[in-house]
Amino acid sequence: MSQSSGRSFGSKPEAAPYDFGGPWQPSQIEISRRLARRKRNRRNSRIAASSSLLVLGTLAIIVVTSPGWVTLRDTFFNWAYGLEILPKVLLGFGTNIALTVIAGTLVALNGLVIALLRTSRSPALTPFRILATVYVDVFRGIPMLLVILLVGFGIPALQISGVTNDVLILGTLAVIITYSAYVAEVIRSGILTVHPSQRAAARSLGLSHFQTLRYVVLPQAIKRVTPPLLNDLVALIKDTGLVSILGVTDAIRAAQIQTSKTFNYTPYVMAALIFLLVTIPLTRVTDRMLRTSMERESAQVQA
Repeated sequence: MSQSSGRSFGSKPEAAPYDFGGPWQPSQIEISRRLARRKRNRRNSRIAASSSLLVLGTLAIIVVTSPGWVTLRDTFFNWAYGLEILPKVLLGFGTNIALTVIAGTLVALNGLVIALLRTSRSPALTPFRILATVYVDVFRGIPMLLVILLVGFGIPALQISGVTNDVLILGTLAVIITYSAYVAEVIRSGILTVHPSQRAAARSLGLSHFQTLRYVVLPQAIKRVTPPLLNDLVALIKDTGLVSILGVTDAIRAAQIQTSKTFNYTPYVMAALIFLLVTIPLTRVTDRMLRTSMERESAQVQA
């Protein structure tokens, strides 16, 4: 019997022929580079902290030592009064949230339809494509405040039977009209970034035009434009406050009512803080998604 046949099945296997002496260990040069980078990062952090403290501290000293600081503090930063009226401002902010949800949903649907019309190549849709282009050009060029005024006061002036005069509905309609134009362009830009070879490959597999849009083009397009769409959502939350010009009792209108009673502007500051508590996290999420998207594209290019 040969030597190899005498080995038992439970014996320890032989070492690999290319065993270089254990796991990888960084060299002294690499260790020194890591130490140098760590020292440089610590130094940069100290410089950044010192610079920020110097600049912000200087600005704070200038504001606090200004002659009108006491009047400004009592007029805009009366926290006792701010906490007193906070529930009323929060109640008004609920209107902003409801308006954002309703308008955001309808804006997404309208924007998608308009973007599909503008990117369509069908000859039968030519008049609709022209109308969609005119719509986008017009309502991207008119300030939303003017659209709110025109819709809020113009539609009731028509005195059409069955048409509502509710300022909340009319204000929401004006917001939808304006933001649909912006969102349509964002979605259209995403659709145009999808390479034509994707469509050709889908059609070669037997997918119809609708199936190509549904399963190939739109998923890629929406994924690419998600960060700018989130930016539009942040802007939409803020711009819902413009409907207060029609008399809608939102957060801004509620703050205005409380301010008119005491001529103290702290309610406006409280309303601003409420908006910040919602928009800042969304902004950070948007920045993170944008950074992740850029890193992914960079990795694909390098690959």
